[in-house]
Amino acid sequence: MPETSFTLDATSIRILNVLQENCEISNNDLAMAAGISASPCWRRVNEMKNQGVIQRSVAIVNPLALGLAVNVFVHVSLTHQDKHSLEIFNKAVKTRSEVMECYLMSGESDYMLRIVVEDLMKFQELILDFLTKIPVVSNIRSSFALSQIKYTTALPTGHLGK
Repeated sequence: MPETSFTLDATSIRILNVLQENCEISNNDLAMAAGISASPCWRRVNEMKNQGVIQRSVAIVNPLALGLAVNVFVHVSLTHQDKHSLEIFNKAVKTRSEVMECYLMSGESDYMLRIVVEDLMKFQELILDFLTKIPVVSNIRSSFALSQIKYTTALPTGHLGK
């Protein structure tokens, strides 16, 4: 995200909150929800896009509708934690669409991945044919999500403007 001195006032925060819930809202409805007229609303949205506050707008797809019933959190440890090893792992993981999220971690494991696949056989294939073949990987531990209690893509904004 670009470094910026862009300041979010209460109106811009209201706009962000509405857009995080529904990015397909019309500009007129968004302006009404934010308590401003349409032209300034449009300008604010574009400014937030230009400043990198709003990175992109996407469709959130139901994984079950695509037959993706298995959600797995995978902890990966590397043989070495040097820059070259991290780059090898990062590059490999970015090639796989099943890896929904990947974080470099502190603590026991070096990485945590969230992987979504159709079934256990597909997960086994991913482990055996992909993760274990990355030369810098030394340990893999998996936890299967049994039920999703909360999922959101909306970032909290309550701390802004205080």
